[in-house]
Amino acid sequence: MNMKEIEFQTASYEQWKEEAVKALKGKPFESLFTKTIENITLDPLYTEESLIEKLGDQLEKQVSTIRSLTKQTSFTVAQQIAGDDAASFFANIEDSLSRGNEMITINSPVAFDWSEQDSEKLAAYLSENSFKFIVASAEDAVLDVFKYIDEAKRNDVVGYIVSPETVELADYPNVRTFCANTIPFHNDGANAVQELAIALAQAAKLANTVEDFKAFEQKFFVQFAVDTQFFAEVAKLRAFKVLWKAFASAFGNEASAVPVVVETSVRSFSKYDVYVNLLRAGNEAFSAAIGGADVITVHPHDALTGVSGQSIRIARNVSLVTKEESHVTNVIDPSGGSYFIESLTADYVKEAWALFLEIEIAGGLEAYGINAQIEEVYQARMKQVETRKHSLIGTNIYANPQDTVVTTENAQFADVKRLAIPFENLRATYAQTGIKTAILTFGELKNYKPRADFVQGFFATAGVVAYQTAGFQTIEDATTWLASADYDYVVVAATDEDTKAIMPALLENKKQSVVLDAAGKYKEDEAAWIANGLNGFIYAGQNIVEKLSDVVMSVKGVQQ
Repeated sequence: MNMKEIEFQTASYEQWKEEAVKALKGKPFESLFTKTIENITLDPLYTEESLIEKLGDQLEKQVSTIRSLTKQTSFTVAQQIAGDDAASFFANIEDSLSRGNEMITINSPVAFDWSEQDSEKLAAYLSENSFKFIVASAEDAVLDVFKYIDEAKRNDVVGYIVSPETVELADYPNVRTFCANTIPFHNDGANAVQELAIALAQAAKLANTVEDFKAFEQKFFVQFAVDTQFFAEVAKLRAFKVLWKAFASAFGNEASAVPVVVETSVRSFSKYDVYVNLLRAGNEAFSAAIGGADVITVHPHDALTGVSGQSIRIARNVSLVTKEESHVTNVIDPSGGSYFIESLTADYVKEAWALFLEIEIAGGLEAYGINAQIEEVYQARMKQVETRKHSLIGTNIYANPQDTVVTTENAQFADVKRLAIPFENLRATYAQTGIKTAILTFGELKNYKPRADFVQGFFATAGVVAYQTAGFQTIEDATTWLASADYDYVVVAATDEDTKAIMPALLENKKQSVVLDAAGKYKEDEAAWIANGLNGFIYAGQNIVEKLSDVVMSVKGVQQ
């Protein structure tokens, strides 16, 4: 048989659904649908048929808009540069540019005061290289550099200035100073829909300060942080281009491509197991490239506590590998046509535009009270992390209890509402209190091991390695050990049947100073066991931070 002549039948959505229902064995088909943090429903399967049914002729318009408003297929590598003093700062510029950096990126304030000589030296670099400045105000000292650039070269200076207030640079037509900067809102916990709506609201406020929209558009850019939710971030950047077309139309203009400037997010970064941050940054940078970012800054994996020459080089090479080796930049809109991405992009466009209109009707971001809504999203996201519904590798799952943390703090990211902070605080608490923990196992290894491993993983999130018994075979041996054990906190790990069999004797014989928990849920026995001295339970889906914090209080209460 000629393999080239073989044809496979295409299964319809209904056929796939029918087979899925059979495989679910009684579970509802709706259990395959999931809700995002933006309250958007994700389907278990996306097909051409379902996408056309959802978007109709809007699909082709969406794709063509994104491609027409993409400034370039590639992106500019924007490595952030710093230094302990002026000499090291300029040495780092030279090193960075020689190793592949394409944009001089400076976050102000720096660790030294800008002198006139420093500004003149920096001016020479800006005459030859593009730049991005992140400044605290229009009076920031680094902005003095523009006084020292030769007037004949000012038309050729290309760059971006991120500032809370618009910086006036009349002689620099190619320096963009109107910025919709969503990163502070992202760092507070905003979701993708909120970030997109905020970008439009900021753009509207800026556009209303000038008479000529096209002149505004030529000086405008948007800055996003890109998080670890890979497909969501690709869709977010694509959705902005569609939204920008609608935004320009509302001002009575045809949209032009505006730069999308991106930084990798640090809100999922942790001070523990920092090399996982490297994986996060790589994931984020790749999604930004696929989503059509024009400028990408990758933060080093140790950015929270202080970078090294090696970590800076690795971060820069993340961008370079993406740009030079993945070939993703050889294609305009590489994710275009993906049923899932196109559907999610359309959802973001719809929801973000509706939120933007609500903000405008209310009178702007402050009048609308966007910060309160962002706080709700942050709390919801944090609850997902603390209950492990959202994984934070190396932090709430697969944590390394032996890992140590650098105590220094990078001021640039000190105010970010990072998801790992409660777990970092938990580790600090347990390190300070020195609570001695153990796992009492009972029965055959194959029977108690799953629960014992779960409990060890639970403890690991607090940096604790619990002593684990070898698995008692009799109730007498288990009670004898517990009666003499020198531990503050003990968790019983056994099957439901074995736990029920040994628990009454354990409670009767344990020392008053020992806080005892059981691994698992025992609704029928819970009240009686707690009445007889059991502290509580450890189980999947529990809020880890709340539980382990309560353990500390219980141990302290017993010791007092």
